[in-house]
Amino acid sequence: MSTPVPSISTTQLLIALLPAVTALALLFYWRAQANRALYATVRMLVQLFLIGYILIALFESDRYSAILAVLIIMLASASWIAVQPLAEHGSQVLFAAFIAIAVGGVSTLVLVTQGVLEVQPWFAPRYVLPLGGMIFASAMNAVSLAAERLESERDKGLAIMESRRVAFQASMILMINSFFAVGLVTLPGMMTGQVLSGVSPVVAAQYQIVVMSMLFGASGVASAIYLTMRARQLTPTTTAL
Repeated sequence: MSTPVPSISTTQLLIALLPAVTALALLFYWRAQANRALYATVRMLVQLFLIGYILIALFESDRYSAILAVLIIMLASASWIAVQPLAEHGSQVLFAAFIAIAVGGVSTLVLVTQGVLEVQPWFAPRYVLPLGGMIFASAMNAVSLAAERLESERDKGLAIMESRRVAFQASMILMINSFFAVGLVTLPGMMTGQVLSGVSPVVAAQYQIVVMSMLFGASGVASAIYLTMRARQLTPTTTAL
């Protein structure tokens, strides 16, 4: 039987921030880009509080255009963030990242919301936005890792096709590691949240399988599309498949 998730007071939230404060203190002590980490932490807090209030309004929306607009903003943001680690991230790189994340992410989102969960209406924000965010973020991270590794391997003088292979392999390490670790080292976010809210662990495990599969697929497709597009951009006379 479901039980309500306990609310968190301001004091409890401050206590929860202690590990982050400790990590920030270590970064400052070791002079390891502490200012950037502090900025990221502040942004995280502001963004999460804002999105909490925004989602309240979006969850009550019955306009699919508003949901589509939010998804497009999410895709554009994910594409921009994905290429930031690169020394040069011009229009070609940004375009490849956007197409890769959009194709890999949107196709996976449609498959899960319509083929698995059978969400009605199709744009139901309570399902589409959280799942879309998870999928786009996973694809974003895979593309970012692939982009950085491709550039690194090319700087070493490796041929473009071999650089692409190494980059694709590297981009999937985190997802593959998470497959090995799930259930042994960690209970992932979706499963943990459902268990805390009183859902049967078996049902929670089924949902987590859906989540892990969709993230793995979106990451792999997005990374492969990005690397294929970049290989073609860098060697336009070859067909990179």
